[in-house]
Amino acid sequence: MKGRLKKYISVTALLLVGIFFVAKFSGPTILRLYIEAGIGSCSKIPILCMAPEESVNSGINKEYAAELLLYKFPKMSISIPKGFSIVQQRIKKYYKKRMPEYDQPIMYVIHETPDFFINLYPQLKKQGITDDYGFVERIMYARLTDIKDLTSAFFVIMKGIFTPYLGDQRNITMAQFTIAGAKGFINYNLTGPNHYFDCNIFTGKGYFKVYIKDRGARLDLDKVLTIVSTVN
Repeated sequence: MKGRLKKYISVTALLLVGIFFVAKFSGPTILRLYIEAGIGSCSKIPILCMAPEESVNSGINKEYAAELLLYKFPKMSISIPKGFSIVQQRIKKYYKKRMPEYDQPIMYVIHETPDFFINLYPQLKKQGITDDYGFVERIMYARLTDIKDLTSAFFVIMKGIFTPYLGDQRNITMAQFTIAGAKGFINYNLTGPNHYFDCNIFTGKGYFKVYIKDRGARLDLDKVLTIVSTVN
């Protein structure tokens, strides 16, 4: 997943070369049309016209937290429910042997040290974005309808890349959150037979991404935020 993210970021750089020329020689309307032709319109990718709707300041569900099992990886640790598989890069651990990945709930996790995104795009400091939280915040609030220049176009493209599969995007809720010393953004879909959660988490130790495919819809927002609180 980490390698895929870096690959997508490289592709983004190529897209921006074309966008630069469009932005230089045309107005915002042509720029928006160019991006729609390249990655899709809001009818095709609804999240491109969405932004966080609420702020969730949640407490930890201690009773549920006591049921979670701690798993440690070289770069991070997290406590997750029994019955889930978890993947960090190429390391996989399963709670139930011989269970096909596509038939079970699964979590994908990534950790990056502080300033990972800012070091990738140092030119954004001139736009007032000085840390990774500010970088991801601009992604979450980016909307196709608000494109005015090259920078706003960049963040719309990154939003399309940054968002994993979340089911029918028309049913996605986007929110900010704070919990147990962590803050970030969560995009989730609680409709249908499966639930999906895309958690972008910031602590003093850097950036964490936890993507959950909750097959069987066992988790809700309260439980997922409790899981998020265990990230280290």
